[in-house]
Amino acid sequence: MTETRPSGRTSRRALASVAAAALIAGGALGSGYLPSATPAYAQALPKSPIEAPEHPPGSFAGIVNKVKPGVVSVKVKLDDSASSDDDDGPGQGRNLQNVPPQLREFFKRFGQNGPGGMQPQHQGPRGAVGSGFIISADGYVVTNNHVVDHAKTVQVTLDDGRTLDAKVIGKDSKTDVALLKINEGSNFPYVQFGKTAPQVGDWVVAIGNPFGLGGTVTAGIVSARGRDIGAGPYDDFLQIDAPINKGNSGGPTFNVNGEVVGVNTAIASPSGGSVGLAFAIPAETVQAVVEQLRTDGKVARGYLGVQIQPVTQDIAEGLGLDKAKGALVDHAESGTPAAKAGLKSGDVIEKVNGDAVDSARELSRKIAGMKPGAKVELSYLRGGKSDVATVTLGTMPTDGTKVASRDDDTGNGQPRLGLQLAPAGEVGLSDQGVAVVQVDPDGPAAAKGIETGDVILDVGGQSVSRPADVAAQIRAAESSGRKAVLMRVKSGKGQTRFVAVSLSKNAG
Repeated sequence: MTETRPSGRTSRRALASVAAAALIAGGALGSGYLPSATPAYAQALPKSPIEAPEHPPGSFAGIVNKVKPGVVSVKVKLDDSASSDDDDGPGQGRNLQNVPPQLREFFKRFGQNGPGGMQPQHQGPRGAVGSGFIISADGYVVTNNHVVDHAKTVQVTLDDGRTLDAKVIGKDSKTDVALLKINEGSNFPYVQFGKTAPQVGDWVVAIGNPFGLGGTVTAGIVSARGRDIGAGPYDDFLQIDAPINKGNSGGPTFNVNGEVVGVNTAIASPSGGSVGLAFAIPAETVQAVVEQLRTDGKVARGYLGVQIQPVTQDIAEGLGLDKAKGALVDHAESGTPAAKAGLKSGDVIEKVNGDAVDSARELSRKIAGMKPGAKVELSYLRGGKSDVATVTLGTMPTDGTKVASRDDDTGNGQPRLGLQLAPAGEVGLSDQGVAVVQVDPDGPAAAKGIETGDVILDVGGQSVSRPADVAAQIRAAESSGRKAVLMRVKSGKGQTRFVAVSLSKNAG
């Protein structure tokens, strides 16, 4: 429950506190923050104009009046396939299994189910409310994928009060971006994307539909850039402290020039309300995705065909590296662009087209941001020696495509665990067992806490040393009618535990 206080009377003590705070702010920040401040001493006029200092405008009204007509509310009726767990927003957005522990409890998608954030009490199709913004005069609208995921019908409400039907042109779950098109009308007011990325400390203004109220404006600053909160494979969020709440999902964040610099997609909060931790997809990411959605209705990403893992400090020492940077190749899939270019297990990719690669996740983002068919120069280390390979990128398989038959833990109609595996000895994690090199966040193994870097020592009481051994024991357990398989797993910290993972055929 939100605490409210009467706004009628104010005590003399409170007024004195406000006055003192204003004086402190004036002394610390300069008179530019106090519109009515007047110097108490004579001051000579400058001989030539002085460039105004960079500080917050006295009012954001000019920006708001300029861009507010281009911001819309998005109302969705969800089909029967939508998840029943409404806490994480319409259609669930992306799985949050990999969110860091310190944020996992509070991390929420903030689309809004039902008016005012309350669950509807009547039976019938469930609804959701979010935000969006128009990017062209003919009515293309950007919002979040999780706002319109599982949408049966979509409507947008304009700033002038009109409510119009819209259709989903395309959506991308990996970046949480969706593109809509208003079905009728033209000459809509629209906003534009920023030409440069914002810097930490820049002022921003967010406009959206929090708690179904519509057209609400908040302001703050960019708190950080490049945030990876584990929500998706290509996390690269802006962190902002402008108050963002449920219903702001898909809404724009503007710079002081009235340009869109981000699309609000997530908050960290114990209650669903703003605590000053909000995350927005950078405009440059959104633009790249929208361009493909508008043209093709889907996103095609560059594909190397390698399984990679982070270079930890221990791995760096084992490979004789000075720093724990780059992406370690676990395996190059047969017939993929990486294999054709000669990349092998144990190679450490350090640069892409001359740009340094600090981590495995950064390599994934760089490659996925390129188009299929692009030629890429990869600099890598092998056996302590530097080398370069030129790779022509393929097309990343869709979510439903089997990517790696060799290291996938299942096959031939058997249940999935949602793991990509490799012999532990090949990746330098252990002398025995099978290493977990990738985890499907939607799979049953992830639900049991199995993480990248874990080593599976035995399955069903039998020791395993190859991915094929794991698959064989899964098949044996399933053939015997078991509902789960018991695995002994060693974590990256060296602790060993037993984990029972479901063998449901539709799991993961």
